[in-house]
Amino acid sequence: MHAAAVEFDLHIPECRSLKAKRSVVRPLVEGLRRRYHVAAAEVGHHDQWQRTLVGVATVASTAGHVCEILDEVERFVWSRPDIQVLSSSRSWLDEP
Repeated sequence: MHAAAVEFDLHIPECRSLKAKRSVVRPLVEGLRRRYHVAAAEVGHHDQWQRTLVGVATVASTAGHVCEILDEVERFVWSRPDIQVLSSSRSWLDEP
């Protein structure tokens, strides 16, 4: 079993309220869940209008498949015109 996660630090320049931020972040997170069958959630910067941290995790039988999934997730997030990716970091959970 192989598991990994990626965390995205995002800037949403058009947001002027938490409600506007939610209208951008919610479809992003739901789209990741539906399209790639991963666990995804907003995990930080909850009180800032134009910033958010989104975490995505996946599990697969091979490390290569995990990499493929997270690569596709990263392309999906980077392709969003309404979001600027400030940073992304990937971390692996080692098998015991």
